[in-house]
Amino acid sequence: MDGVIAFPAAEAAQPADRSPRAALAPDDAPAPHRAPGMPAETPSDMPTQSLWRFRRRDRRKFVDPRRSRSSWVRRIGILGSAFLLAAIAVYEMEQVLIVGGLTPIEIAVLVLFALNFGWIALAFVSSIAGYGVVMARRYRQKRTPPGPLGGKTAMLMPTYNEDPSRVFAAVEAMAVGLDELQQGPAFDWFILSDTTDPDVALEEEAALLTLRDRLGDRGRVYYRRRRKNVARKSGNVADFCTRWGAAYDHMLVLDADSLIAPETIVELARRMEEDPDAGLIQTIPALVNGTTIVARLQQFAGRVYGPVVGAGLAFWTGSEGNYWGHNAIIRTRAFMDAAGLPDLPGKPPFGGHILSHDFVEAALLRRAGWTVRIAEDLAGSYEESPPSIIDLAVRDRRWCQGNLQHVLVLPARGLHWVSRIHLMTGIGSYLASPLWLLLILAGLALSLQAHFIRPEYFTEDFQLFPTWPVIDAERALRLFGLTLVILFGPKFLGLVSFLRNRTDRRKVGGFRTIASFLFEIIISALIAPVMMLVHTGAIVSILLGRDSGWKPQRRDDGGVPIRSLIIRHRWHFLLGLALLCAAWLDSLVLVAWLSPAILGLLLVVPVSGMTGSNKVGRFVRRMGLLRTPEEVDPPAVAIAAAAARPNYEVAVDKAPDLLAIARDENLRAVHLALTDAVPPRPRGKIDPVEAQSIAKIDEATTIEEAVSFLTPQERAMVMATPALLGRLSALPA
Repeated sequence: MDGVIAFPAAEAAQPADRSPRAALAPDDAPAPHRAPGMPAETPSDMPTQSLWRFRRRDRRKFVDPRRSRSSWVRRIGILGSAFLLAAIAVYEMEQVLIVGGLTPIEIAVLVLFALNFGWIALAFVSSIAGYGVVMARRYRQKRTPPGPLGGKTAMLMPTYNEDPSRVFAAVEAMAVGLDELQQGPAFDWFILSDTTDPDVALEEEAALLTLRDRLGDRGRVYYRRRRKNVARKSGNVADFCTRWGAAYDHMLVLDADSLIAPETIVELARRMEEDPDAGLIQTIPALVNGTTIVARLQQFAGRVYGPVVGAGLAFWTGSEGNYWGHNAIIRTRAFMDAAGLPDLPGKPPFGGHILSHDFVEAALLRRAGWTVRIAEDLAGSYEESPPSIIDLAVRDRRWCQGNLQHVLVLPARGLHWVSRIHLMTGIGSYLASPLWLLLILAGLALSLQAHFIRPEYFTEDFQLFPTWPVIDAERALRLFGLTLVILFGPKFLGLVSFLRNRTDRRKVGGFRTIASFLFEIIISALIAPVMMLVHTGAIVSILLGRDSGWKPQRRDDGGVPIRSLIIRHRWHFLLGLALLCAAWLDSLVLVAWLSPAILGLLLVVPVSGMTGSNKVGRFVRRMGLLRTPEEVDPPAVAIAAAAARPNYEVAVDKAPDLLAIARDENLRAVHLALTDAVPPRPRGKIDPVEAQSIAKIDEATTIEEAVSFLTPQERAMVMATPALLGRLSALPA
């Protein structure tokens, strides 16, 4: 159905059978109707992959080995240089500490320093390569794409309790852009809803009808809401693959806050068509639409430092790149054959469904013989950022659990060693926080030991000269300087690269960029110790067996009442106070050394409140700080989405509720036309929510009373089950 739906009003008007068996139909019931909200199904298998059984001879062979194999020279250069740099730093640290002999605390400091330094050394060396790639690219001519695309691509927009006006306005902007490029027929749009809030679900339907009306024949848009969001986003995409995926050559997976320029969408599809070995091509999204300091801080950092970091990662990973879950195009058949996710053994938080599914899916695609590439040269890919420290903490809690699950994936058979590095990198990105905390505490213990424990100057009998407790201060200062260079090197290289781009520099201003660079470093330094404790707390929570759940992400204002800020950050403040007291017991010099961490923790409440405030964010923007080229000159697709959004806000405001739908035959027909097919139920397996809904509807005397009895979860179930909705509508109005 392109653009217009014929609603089956006669079917909706039929009186409902009020017997319980009519609602809870077993597997021998007639086949459920197919709603015109989706195209005809093309069922296909997506076998669950085993992590422990894999035969290398079953791996497909590259069609073009020369193009698809990665460069060993690059990997030896990057990884070897990072290892050499880390070895030099660890040796220097050992020489700093070993002058008077290594104590147990000094050994702990040395080990923790090695782990932390090795982490930043790889990022530094990779960024040097990335800087070279970015600089060289500016002298290459961009190619002119040839004619129309040959394949079909499904544009997937998974959504979960998101603001429909934002989601559907973005889809309209991208679909209209593709039509203007005369490439619209090559793309179909699918809004794959996992929304559990019944009111939001009805708003999505209203927004869909508005989108279809506004697009007309310029794009085909389909909608499906699952009754149960099994396996979250990965299960949502897998459901599409098994029911409709076989009809499409590729699928481009988006997120609810995604925007991709139409030219970039076409180029991604063209690269898939030109490379028969490509299984997945991942773009590097730039952050846009940030209004608070936290959001604009990440937006600035991603835009200025991100290209160098991303280019460096793509440089040495080659055909074994990674997947970040959205803004990436995937070969559908390859994904269905190779990336069916298994459940991990045990219960959450380590067992069950794989939360950070993207890393694992990329590893499985590569294991099957498909390349996974990072298209670091493609601009025009955008997403949004959480608006506050608290929202970052909520998101990172889920990501932390997902990445720690990868501990169980690491030993899987057949994975490429670079894929294992990606998994370890994800794990390490969160383990780095407790390692940093332990390093601070070990250094503090070392200082307190030297201050309060009387040293033994004569450690042996008949020793003629005393053994003085010393540390090589000159080496320590030199090592401190090296660490700062390695730590801030990627940022500095990103800044230089950005300033050397005349177009970007003119849009933002060179002086403003440098001022923003300094501002970003200061604010990030204040936020870093808080996030260190947030990540450490998340790891402790996971080790205690607590599941993260699945909460929708706030996109705009990150403002939080002062009372809530105090409650959320009370332990961060108290730990900062304890750190200050412990350092004060030693010396003011130690207080000065630890001042970045101490200040960040003591000021956590005002810093969290101000950095999450829209009002303060607007003030910083007026000052010209953290400005990006996309903020000064927004991309056309973002302008189009912003212009379209008011139309969807009006539609959402006018969306009918369940009571109106149950009472009105025409509204009910519209809703039923967009309701997903109800899967067959095995005999004897009763859904408790469905059964409870039936009991409440049967006990009610009117539609209004029945709706008042239902919980939000039960209302969502009634809306997703035509038999239940018919049962409800059969009651007196």
